[in-house]
Amino acid sequence: MLLGRTSELKYLNNYYDREGSQILVVYGQKHIGKTTLVKEFMEDKNSYYYLARACSEREHLYQWGAQLLRDGYEVDRFPSFHDIFAKITRKSPGKKVLVIDEFQNIVRASDQFMKELVAFVHNQWNRDEVMVVLCSSSIGWIENSMITRIGDAAYELSGFFKIREMPFEDIVQRFPNFRIEECVEAYAILGGFPGLWNRFDDRLTIQQNICRNILDSNSFLFEEGERMLTDQLREPGVYNTIMASIAAGNHKLNNLYLHTEFSRAKISVYLKNLIELELVEKVFSYDTAGKDNVQKGIYRISHPFVDFYYTYMYPYLSDLQTLSVGEFYNRYIMPDFRKYVSGYFKKVCRQHLTKLNNRGKLPIMLDVVGEWIGKDGELDIIAQDEEGRTLIGLCSWEKPVAYEDYENLLVHARKAKINADYIYMYTAFRFDERLNLEAKVKTGLKLVQISDI
Repeated sequence: MLLGRTSELKYLNNYYDREGSQILVVYGQKHIGKTTLVKEFMEDKNSYYYLARACSEREHLYQWGAQLLRDGYEVDRFPSFHDIFAKITRKSPGKKVLVIDEFQNIVRASDQFMKELVAFVHNQWNRDEVMVVLCSSSIGWIENSMITRIGDAAYELSGFFKIREMPFEDIVQRFPNFRIEECVEAYAILGGFPGLWNRFDDRLTIQQNICRNILDSNSFLFEEGERMLTDQLREPGVYNTIMASIAAGNHKLNNLYLHTEFSRAKISVYLKNLIELELVEKVFSYDTAGKDNVQKGIYRISHPFVDFYYTYMYPYLSDLQTLSVGEFYNRYIMPDFRKYVSGYFKKVCRQHLTKLNNRGKLPIMLDVVGEWIGKDGELDIIAQDEEGRTLIGLCSWEKPVAYEDYENLLVHARKAKINADYIYMYTAFRFDERLNLEAKVKTGLKLVQISDI
């Protein structure tokens, strides 16, 4: 059974069980697991799969025709799209499933493809029903360009289904031999992308996985961080410059301008494109009364593996060619890797809090779980319920949590001009004795060990 995608599989099956024919668009980032999901969905059905290449319309017809010939269908050397659809759906009785993966490659090459697909599906009323699943990993194109490109055919689409990252709890199931700390480290590198998880081996340590499966020039992941940009964007030189600058700590527009010397207007346009691809995010602090103390306009790399690449590999590519992978790891990754992971540990903690909230296991029912980024300090977790009651939190990955950390958290809350009704403190280590005593007498203070997540 497909790990962690039960609700997504149920969604597809619900569409399949509807009367009539449908055209459903399924999309998500590369490595998110779309193809594995649709293959699982196809397994017990009368189905056909085609992966569209980046090529001309005529080459699509040739390649698809050749595939049909190999599969035992009788077709011309260059069949029309109508002929292709007809051959696939009429070979056997019952409802058919036609999956066209990376379908944007055909749409970009052909003005006729969507018109013929829609015409064929709607002419199926007097024959067998068909469910067409159009898959794509080009999320920017789907969300910003597709409707314009396909025109009136967009009205005939039955729905859109976006496949999102898998949560931390699923990576724990995926790697049973990793300790919980190793699962956090793996999540900080690979994120919630099952296609990347498949490149790691939980019989190895995290360091061994990094050295063998990322830093080794013969490994699949060696250049994958940069490929995620270059496969979808032109002008890689500009995008590499901006991504490397953000990874180096330039998180504000003015800092990016000073580092790159690109105009602010140009940087803004390129950042917009990166945000649309969900490779970069603009971070908004939770809205509180302490607006004078908050940082605004903060940009971060949002894709964990891309972040890892531009933090640890891109700046040191020369050394990556001349040093052994072990020497490279010890020199460039090991010294601050724990600090790097700490940012993703906060994400893990917020997911845990959201899970508790969904299960009704918090003292209040939270609306949104976010963060507050001040000019001098942060609140790793901040959330409120409809009545304005507030929960704040600290997530400590790098060191044990002392009572002084609790006091500093309250200081930052005052800078945000909020009164904390409840406080949750997370650690990968331990809490000092004074803080443990404080939690025993204060019902609003909750201490959470990493083993509890």
